[in-house]
Amino acid sequence: MEFYPTTLTPEESDAAMIRIQNHFDRLGFGLYAAELRESGTFIGYIGLNIPSFEAHFMPAVEIGWRIGFHFWGRGLATEGACAVVEYAFQVLKLPSLVSFTVPANHRSRRVMEKLGMVHDPHGDFDHPNLPAGHPLRHHVLYRLNAPDP
Repeated sequence: MEFYPTTLTPEESDAAMIRIQNHFDRLGFGLYAAELRESGTFIGYIGLNIPSFEAHFMPAVEIGWRIGFHFWGRGLATEGACAVVEYAFQVLKLPSLVSFTVPANHRSRRVMEKLGMVHDPHGDFDHPNLPAGHPLRHHVLYRLNAPDP
């Protein structure tokens, strides 16, 4: 949660899980639980989401991840996100994906680049759920188009 405005309370975490389940129920895809192959240890989530805010790049499907600190630096977000990209384009037949974060989140930006995503400086935006002047309000936007058939 390093680049999030605050950590979630247990009640907020429960509400987030309900939103994720509802997203699956409505659309058939969402944020997938991620775990280590060898132990089954839950490490976070990686998946697809339709953002719930208005922005100039919407409508769009976002690829995103949130991995526990102790699992950073092992390529797990990249590995999982590669599988999600393949699923998004080959199974769901989505035409494109977006991802976004604050400019200082170099780890997530590197994952985006490893996926083949390209920074769209014209798409950068101020996150509408954060107040003006908030240090995390400005976001960079990355895009990835489905490969040509």
